[in-house]
Amino acid sequence: MTKNERDAKEGARFHPGEWSAVEEEDGSIDLVDVWQKIRRQKKTILTITVCVFSVVTAIAFLLPFSYTSTASFIPPALSGSNSMASLIAGQISTLGAGDLLGSGKGSGELYAGVLRSRSIASELVKRFDLKNVYKVKKESQAEKILGSNTILSVDLKSSIVTLEVTAKSPELAHDLANAYMDALRETNGRLALSQSSQRRLFFGQQLAKEKDDLEDADVELKKIKEQSGLIAPAGQTEAQIRTVAETQAQIALRQVQLAALRQSGTEQNPDVIRLRSEIDDLQSQLSRLQRGGGGASIAVIPASKVPQIQLDYVRREREVKYHEALFDMLSRQYEAARLDEARDAPVLQVLDPASYPDSKSSPKRSYYMLGGLLLGLVAGCAWGLSRESLHTLGTSAAPEKAVTLSAGSGS
Repeated sequence: MTKNERDAKEGARFHPGEWSAVEEEDGSIDLVDVWQKIRRQKKTILTITVCVFSVVTAIAFLLPFSYTSTASFIPPALSGSNSMASLIAGQISTLGAGDLLGSGKGSGELYAGVLRSRSIASELVKRFDLKNVYKVKKESQAEKILGSNTILSVDLKSSIVTLEVTAKSPELAHDLANAYMDALRETNGRLALSQSSQRRLFFGQQLAKEKDDLEDADVELKKIKEQSGLIAPAGQTEAQIRTVAETQAQIALRQVQLAALRQSGTEQNPDVIRLRSEIDDLQSQLSRLQRGGGGASIAVIPASKVPQIQLDYVRREREVKYHEALFDMLSRQYEAARLDEARDAPVLQVLDPASYPDSKSSPKRSYYMLGGLLLGLVAGCAWGLSRESLHTLGTSAAPEKAVTLSAGSGS
């Protein structure tokens, strides 16, 4: 065997891939070799980069404009026992879902959660007919799109809530941001059921009921007048009627106050005990007045000496005076509760009203173009290096085949 044949045989023992593996065992990359491959494929890389850049730029110019309106407000602090935020937090904690809000979160997070609620989203979808605006068939789809176009952020230090609403026109974005704030104010007033609000609602219901009772008593008194032709009795009977009516009204008013206190207090509450004692005393006084004895300061005419028609008249007039006195007392209580509610109601302080966007917020064409350029460059380099690798494998396979054939013919 000649020397050349021995060298060819020894060379055939090593596969070209094995030589490459030996060279790359240290895991290093030859940057010079990579740069040379990129230079050889520069035309291909440049072509791919230009194509990708052109496509992305065209997409950026074809995308519709979007506009963003921004508003911010300062939520009521949680320190007030009557604020909506503390009431909501207490209700959620009672339900065992306090972890949904997170411990230690302020009123800003709570009000942001109210703005994200489905009730407000549904109200805005109906008000602005967003199903047609977003070209969807279902209201739930419009609510999801509205939610994706709305960004709420809360400053952790100041608790200032910032609202950003994006729409296809500056008018719609501005109107949606204002509508969010209006809906939040309405919800804030509706959920602010403080103790003053509960008293106002309670006295309002009692006042409406007493108004109907007073009208019914007036009707009954008018019927007695028409049937008997009597005028209003005077003297001792008049004084008796007025005293009894005022006493009954005092009893009824304290019973209403007692019912209101029982909604937020227990039977051991000092105010509850005091009202119950006053009611017992007034009821005893009323019993003495109705019997005509007990040392009352007003002389009472015995019922046996009063004609039946006049007695009916006295009873009807006493009923009217009783309802008049009670209606007047309930009116004063209702006005006092209403003023307390207005004083204790949480107030949203608008820091920045909804802005009117005078420039588009998206698409940012410069970002698209820069991204397209980088994407095209990376894709071109990857494609060029892949072509070089395939070319290197092809050229390495040819000598191997020649060596194999030569070894076979020599044997």
